[in-house]
Amino acid sequence: MEAIEHTTINTNGINMHIASIGTGPVVLLLHGFPELWYSWRHQLLYLSSVGYRAIAPDLRGFGDTDAPESHTVYTPFHIVGDLVGALDELGIEKVFVVGHDWGAIIAWYLCLFRPDRVKALVNLSVHFLRRNPTISFVQGFRIAFGDDFYICRFQVPGEAEKDFGSIDTAELFKKFLCGRSPDPPILSKEFGIRSIPSPQNLPSWLSQEDINYFATKFNRTGFTGGFNYYRALDLTWELSASWNKAQVQVPVKFIVGDLDLTYHFPGAKEYIHNGGFKTDVPFLEEVVVMEDTAHFINQERPHEISAHIHDFIKKF
Repeated sequence: MEAIEHTTINTNGINMHIASIGTGPVVLLLHGFPELWYSWRHQLLYLSSVGYRAIAPDLRGFGDTDAPESHTVYTPFHIVGDLVGALDELGIEKVFVVGHDWGAIIAWYLCLFRPDRVKALVNLSVHFLRRNPTISFVQGFRIAFGDDFYICRFQVPGEAEKDFGSIDTAELFKKFLCGRSPDPPILSKEFGIRSIPSPQNLPSWLSQEDINYFATKFNRTGFTGGFNYYRALDLTWELSASWNKAQVQVPVKFIVGDLDLTYHFPGAKEYIHNGGFKTDVPFLEEVVVMEDTAHFINQERPHEISAHIHDFIKKF
């Protein structure tokens, strides 16, 4: 870990922190919520050991990267702009991309907006989200899961911040990272985040040191930057109308855990396995469903995920 370099660059009007290691073709690693570059610690070391330059930024709103206040500047148009600007600043023309959770969503948009900058994509946990022209993203989630679904609960500024602030941040990360229920997260107004059970013990793949790293960073920054991605969802829906029915035109490998909540969203399995996914992503080459694996797949199964990434990108 000491060999990982940390730099700050200016891109798209913000200062972005980037962790990087290695030399060779570049792999851009995009984290999710509530995460940091640190989520890719295993992949950074592995990919650099097999001949790649691995780069993992703290995305806008997270960690040591700037966090503008307004949710209106957290659409994929802004985040992809940050990434393209960062590649330009670093003198990098094309990259392999790996995304997880919100990082996967941003990766899909990066491939839609700028396929000329992407050699191939490995996405984890979140399949391509086909835009419904008649129902916004948040409306769709509200219809499917109700007002207490976590994405719906995150919409009102201040409410989710108060809820997350009601418990110790390290305990919060234990709840998130150790969760293995595929059921949709429901946060009632009465109990909120406290309704999610805490683990008795940490799993073998997660240390107290890991928990403390996340907690220390989020104690400093808070969670508003991350919540703003969710609060910008309907704005993203409005702005992305021109990409309705657009296809992802880069080679793709998709990996999901069989206990991942995203795999159990209504219609997800049917979309992934029955042709819808392949329609939207015509160069989808492989779908991997990992058994007994939950949402934070790149941390829970680091060696397998690193090998999956390498096996795919080495073909290009």
